[in-house]
Amino acid sequence: MKEIKRYLDGRLGEYSFYFEDLDSGYSYGLDENKQMPSASCIKLPIAIALFKEVENGKINLDEKVFISKEEMVDGSGILFEFDEREYSIRELVVAMLVQSDNTATNKIIDIVGMERINEIIKELGLQQTELNRKIRDVELREKGIANYSSSLDLSKCCKILHNKSYLNEENSTFIVNVLKRQQVRNKIPFYIPKKEWTNIANKSGSLNGVENDTALMTVSKGNFVFTIMSKQLPNNVYGLVTISRVAKMMWDIIETSWL
Repeated sequence: MKEIKRYLDGRLGEYSFYFEDLDSGYSYGLDENKQMPSASCIKLPIAIALFKEVENGKINLDEKVFISKEEMVDGSGILFEFDEREYSIRELVVAMLVQSDNTATNKIIDIVGMERINEIIKELGLQQTELNRKIRDVELREKGIANYSSSLDLSKCCKILHNKSYLNEENSTFIVNVLKRQQVRNKIPFYIPKKEWTNIANKSGSLNGVENDTALMTVSKGNFVFTIMSKQLPNNVYGLVTISRVAKMMWDIIETSWL
C-alpha cells in the first residue's frame, strides 16, 4: 500500500485514504483521521441513521410523505424534475443511495431530524463526521458551512454494515444491496473488472474541487473496505483520474498479494 502513498504525494490537492481487510484486520491509511468535506458521502451515515429510527419504531418505511416544489433541489438525482407528489420513505432512501438524489436526502433529514442524525453519528463512533446543513443549502454554503467526514469514518460505516453490528441483518443487507446498484461507478470501481461491480457497494460524492468515494467490496479474495477523499483539486476530472488510478493500484495489490 506504500506505493499508493507515494503516488498521492506527487498529485495536486490534499488526500486521505483508508484500506482494511475485514477478515484479517490488516489496515493501511494516509491521514485517515483528517476531517474532509464529505459531499454526498454524508448520505451513507444519513441512511444508517434513518434505519436505526426504523428499528426504534419511530419511522415506517412504507409511510407516504409529500414533496412540494419548494422542497425540490437540483444537482444529483431526478426527483426535482417531477411534479409535486407523495413518495414512500423507502422510495426516498433508494433514490438517495442509488441516484444520490438531493431532494430525497433533504426530506430524509427532515424526517429523522438533523440533531438526531448527529446523535446517531456519535453512537456509531464517527469522530470526524458532522451533518451541518442540508444538501444544496446555498445560503449556508456561502457562509462556509459544510458537512464533513473522514476516510476512516466512512470506512467504519461500511464495516458496520458488513458486520451488521449497529443495524439488524435485514436493514444492513438492504443498504448494502441498494448501494450495489449505485449509478456512479467512475471512481473506485472504474478500473475494477465489471464482473465484480455487483460485489461492490460504494457511495461517492463530489463538490467543486472535491471528489470522494467509499466502498465495501465482498469479492472472491475477501472482504475489504476502501475509502479515498480529496480536496483542493485543480479540477474535478483530475480528482476522478486520481481516485480511479489509486483504486486500480489497490485492486492490483489485492489480486497479487491476497490468497
